Amino acid sequence: MDISLTTPALLFPTVSLLMLAYTNRFLTLASIIRNLHDRYKAEDDATLLHQIANLRYRIYLIRDMQIAGLLSLLFCVISMFALFAGWLAAGQWSFAIALILMIVSMVISLRELQISVGALDLLLGELEDETKKGR
Repeated sequence: MDISLTTPALLFPTVSLLMLAYTNRFLTLASIIRNLHDRYKAEDDATLLHQIANLRYRIYLIRDMQIAGLLSLLFCVISMFALFAGWLAAGQWSFAIALILMIVSMVISLRELQISVGALDLLLGELEDETKKGR
């Protein structure tokens, strides 16, 4: 299969948008963790520790998503350089690695999303239980 110099460049906008989304998720979680930390110091509520542990795991997943995404971008650049230098096989392999790393990044993102939805579902369940008890 022949690929041109512009083929790896197709991933640049995708990686950029994914990295922006990952960074926004990270910043949001960091803010939530800081708020929970302050609440825990004020209230000493053990349930907050469970929420913080869940958020810690999600932060690690986001870190891994970002690492895989950045490595994907790096291999795209390596691929473009190899193709520019006329090293077709190296360019193809670098691009294949970049695609695999992008897949890894998105799979980790999917896992983080599942955890996020699960945590929100638990909170909504607690709210529904409190609402039923209040009637």
